[in-house]
Amino acid sequence: MLELVMFDADGVLFDSEESNIAYYNAIFAGLGEPPMSHEEELAGVFMSANQIFEARASGDQARVARMQEIGRTLDFTPFFDLLRPSLELRPFLLALKKDFRLGLATNRAATVAKLLEHLRLSGVFDAVASARDKVRPKPAPDMLLLCAERAGTSPSRAVYVGDSSIDLAAAQAAGIDFLGVGPRVEHDVWVSTLNEVPQALRERFCNGAGN
Repeated sequence: MLELVMFDADGVLFDSEESNIAYYNAIFAGLGEPPMSHEEELAGVFMSANQIFEARASGDQARVARMQEIGRTLDFTPFFDLLRPSLELRPFLLALKKDFRLGLATNRAATVAKLLEHLRLSGVFDAVASARDKVRPKPAPDMLLLCAERAGTSPSRAVYVGDSSIDLAAAQAAGIDFLGVGPRVEHDVWVSTLNEVPQALRERFCNGAGN
């Protein structure tokens, strides 16, 4: 029986590619470094900030610390304004909440609370877990398991909605069913848009036939 629907944030609830690139490039500019490469831009959609920083710094922890410090000083508002939800998120999620508990499990960290406020989603999720909780980022299962624990739900009664192979790996490692969204992930349970998620949940996970 499905009780908890957990969502990834970036790439699922909204398109954040433009926002993420602007955010990281502002940090790198503060260090006098070049903007993101194409490979970094692709990774920025689903990796945590620390993963992006560590990859660029190649093990130089002092450099990572400088990136983190610049990131803490930035005003997030201009970057939030670049987020592109595909639908009105609050009514969509509140309608889904009539049937399921809702969770958010994201590799974002410091931006999560302000992000939810900006999107008018404060209080909508029954449980939130993020990289700020000092758990290993996805693809480790820690974040998803923490979210399920906070929601008071067994992993076997949860579904994770994600858009990347990292999301899929995290769900599989946690023993949680997965629903893929969008072109960046391949899975046998998949939809092309967020708008299709409620029907897919009811057809694929509410009849005892989880995947």
